[in-house]
Amino acid sequence: MDLVLIMSVKAGFGGQKFNENCIPKISFVREWADAHNPHLEISVDGGINRETGKRVVDAGATVLVAGSSLFKLDDMTDEISLWKKYGPDAE
Repeated sequence: MDLVLIMSVKAGFGGQKFNENCIPKISFVREWADAHNPHLEISVDGGINRETGKRVVDAGATVLVAGSSLFKLDDMTDEISLWKKYGPDAE
């Protein structure tokens, strides 16, 4: 297994509110991966924005899938640069 996708909303409907119940799931998968498959990518899709993105990365996510929070911006470059600061390679 290379990647686990955790959905934090109901699939197929953009702009939904982030489901808090996914945070413990992310942590659980991260703990399992650290013990069995440290290179596992943990992707989270749904309700990802500046705040929730930080929280899911802190819980162990390595890939963020964002739609509405980015596509509503005129220029998403600055926002994406800000999000990159959440990761393990952040400065």
